[in-house]
Amino acid sequence: MTYIGLGYIGVGLGLGMTLIGAALGIGKLAGAALEGTARQPEATNSLQTMMIIAAALIEGLGLFALVIVFLAVSTLNKGVAPAGSAPAAVETTATH
Repeated sequence: MTYIGLGYIGVGLGLGMTLIGAALGIGKLAGAALEGTARQPEATNSLQTMMIIAAALIEGLGLFALVIVFLAVSTLNKGVAPAGSAPAAVETTATH
């Protein structure tokens, strides 16, 4: 049972790190686009298009991580006994 709990912790930490990385990437991307627009206002349209494409790719990474987490948790849930069920019987061999 301890290993299943550690699996849940690992899945949560992995998702958190992935989403933090995606958020940092989008923040850096938006900051660079804003700085580029401030330096050359006439290039706003092309910078905005490139920024939206890159942001969509980063968001796709976050969505992909979320799907992986749902799959991992559903796999971990298969190893957990339903609530209210009796523990599995232990077979004993008689030795005389």
